Amino acid sequence: MASKRLLYLGNGRKFQSVAKLDERFEGWGLTVDRYWAFNGEFPDSLDGYDGIFVSGSPHGAYEDVPFIVREHGLIQDAAARDIPMLGICFGSQILASALCGRDQVFRRPFCEIGYKALPVAAAAKDDAVCRDLGDSVHMFVWHNDEVRADHPDMTILASSDQCPNQIWRYRDKPFWGIQGHPEITRDQAPVWFEENRDRMTKDGADVDQLKRSADEAAEAKTMLTRFVEHVQRG
Repeated sequence: MASKRLLYLGNGRKFQSVAKLDERFEGWGLTVDRYWAFNGEFPDSLDGYDGIFVSGSPHGAYEDVPFIVREHGLIQDAAARDIPMLGICFGSQILASALCGRDQVFRRPFCEIGYKALPVAAAAKDDAVCRDLGDSVHMFVWHNDEVRADHPDMTILASSDQCPNQIWRYRDKPFWGIQGHPEITRDQAPVWFEENRDRMTKDGADVDQLKRSADEAAEAKTMLTRFVEHVQRG
């Protein structure tokens, strides 16, 4: 049987981040079609796709940038087709903006950054992606933009002390947003932190302490594999 096809939209200045999540999706059995959206690359059609992953970006979902405008349209097209979608960081924000309105994403007054235990909502227990999470999930978060938590079409699945919407699902649909970074492994984290030392320091982090506290966040990673399973089941 042919493997399911995943559209991977890269929204960063570099297509592939240190997490190499596109390669990991392939390792989990998906056929991955890579498009560097940040560089204006998009598929001509969503025909034949069984799932979509939307990556992070240095941009804000509210910015009037050509690739962001185009990506809003792609997400709305995918939602009309009920194609499962998962967005991380900016990916979560642009999903919220496209599905719930451009006013759903805002600039925070200060950055939230660091490893945190995120309280998990009761709704997560029956969620296809979050059902393996306990009462809280340990994960690295880093964001200056945030998705509002008060939209009636959003089911909030996890929060933090500074952000009431860390993980969410759209209605009862297979569309999920994760504000934090479950994709970063313990080995990758120090590399990523060092690459972004200046930005993270400006955002209030002690980078050396972050490197010492690097964690696998294994429970958070079950959200990624559960999403893959959902795509594979069709």
